[in-house]
Amino acid sequence: MVVDAHKEWNEMDQKSKELEFARNSLMEELEAINNYQARISATQDAELKKLLIHNMDEEKEHVAMLVEWIRKNDQTQDKMFKEHD
Repeated sequence: MVVDAHKEWNEMDQKSKELEFARNSLMEELEAINNYQARISATQDAELKKLLIHNMDEEKEHVAMLVEWIRKNDQTQDKMFKEHD
């Protein structure tokens, strides 16, 4: 788990911990999408490719769910989604 070097995990408030859980999970889901994409590109088996695409799409759903949760729980992040140029 990535933790700010200036603040020990035990000193973090629960909301900060939960945001870290969500952000780390988001990174893991994005990494899984990349891994599936590489496998999809490399496989020549149509049945396996179809299965991997299905699995990758499920990971994309997880990304959407996590982003939605982060937006609800981090007002600054939500603002950035709304106002970025």
